[in-house]
Amino acid sequence: MPITAKDILYEDNHLIAICKRAGDIVQVDETGDEPLDEKVKKYLAKTYNKPNTAFLGVVHRLDRPVSGVILFAKTSKALERMNAVFKNREVKKTYWAVVRNMPAKPSGTLVHWLVKNPQKNVVTPHNVEVPGSQRAELSYRLIGELNGYYLIEVDPLTGRSHQIRVQLSTLGCPIVGDNKYGYPRGSRKGSICLHARRLQFIHPVKKEPVNIFAKLPVDGFWEKFENM
Repeated sequence: MPITAKDILYEDNHLIAICKRAGDIVQVDETGDEPLDEKVKKYLAKTYNKPNTAFLGVVHRLDRPVSGVILFAKTSKALERMNAVFKNREVKKTYWAVVRNMPAKPSGTLVHWLVKNPQKNVVTPHNVEVPGSQRAELSYRLIGELNGYYLIEVDPLTGRSHQIRVQLSTLGCPIVGDNKYGYPRGSRKGSICLHARRLQFIHPVKKEPVNIFAKLPVDGFWEKFENM
C-alpha cells in the first residue's frame, strides 16, 4: 500500500515522520517486499515533482509487526545530526503495549543484557552481562485494564533489537500476538500489539522541541484503548 498524505505525522525541509503500519518493513530484506523507505521516497518524488529519486535517510527502525511513529531524514545533514541525537540518547521514545497478564508491579525499571541470534532473528535476555551481549534498559507503567487486557506504557532508554518485546516477556507479560516471545498464538495479520506512540527530541537544525504523536491503529481492537 503506497504512502499518502494521511500517513504523514510530521514534515519539514529536513525530516519526515510516518505512521508505520504493522507488517511494513523499514528497509529491504530477504523477503523482497517493498520497504517503507522506498514507499516514502516515491511519495516525496511524486509530491514535490522530483524527476530523480528523492534522498531519504533511515534514522531508526521498528520491527515489522510493530506500528507507530518512524522518522526519516530528507537531507544528509539532517541524517547525520539525527544519528547523533539517537546515539547520544537525546530522544524520548514512548510505546504502548497490550498484554494479557497484569505485571506484578504497576511500574518499574528493567535492565537486561541481550544476545541476538541473527540466523533465527531471536533475542535472549540475561540478568548479567555475558559475552556478545548488549545492555538494555526500559521503564514501564501500567495504564489500565480493558476486558481482561492490560495496557502498558514503555519508555526504552536504549534501542536494542526486540528489546521491549523480550523484556516485557521476562515479566510474564508477553505482548498480545507475539508468539516469538511467549504469547500462545500469533496474529493472522502478522502484527503484535506494540505501538510507537510518541517521539520527542530537539530539532537538529531548528533547535526547537519536536513532539510527534501517532494515534492507535483502527483495527477493531487497538482503538478501544485510545482514551485510556
